[in-house]
Amino acid sequence: MGRKGRMYLTRMSEPSGFRVRAATPADAGVLARHRVEMFRDMGRLASEAVAEVLRTAAEPELRAWLANGSYVGWLAEPDDRAGEVAGGAGLQIRPLLPRPSRDGSVVLPGPEGYVLNVFVERAWRRRGVAVLLMGHVLAYAREHGLHTVTLHASAEGKPLYEKLGFAPTNEMRLR
Repeated sequence: MGRKGRMYLTRMSEPSGFRVRAATPADAGVLARHRVEMFRDMGRLASEAVAEVLRTAAEPELRAWLANGSYVGWLAEPDDRAGEVAGGAGLQIRPLLPRPSRDGSVVLPGPEGYVLNVFVERAWRRRGVAVLLMGHVLAYAREHGLHTVTLHASAEGKPLYEKLGFAPTNEMRLR
């Protein structure tokens, strides 16, 4: 992460009017709804029927992944509104074979973190909630030795991720 990214992360620890807690399997319904709303915001859901299929398919997977530790998540709640969720973010822990660093000087161990389900409720946007949540995601990645953290950014999220030090990669996809 570049110097600018580190400076930005330092500011994320300042009080923000929100508390962040770890997601539990009981939060799978909220996280599944966030996933649907995230794709809705990106214009990726053709109908409400598809949205419902996505929600009902994602919820049990999220519950299981939270229970077995292959997914860790965080929920931001306003300090003055107990139980209300302003936003959430998650990190899927994926196995990855050891690989050389970009410059080839060291071998990095697996696993990798894949950031997903970063979503802020519309009423709470532009108040630093996504920045706060990403601070928890990246702190977890550092604390657990995840040398690689990837994500797919929406057009709206891309500026935030760039400020945090994320950069485009050479990834390709077969459709």
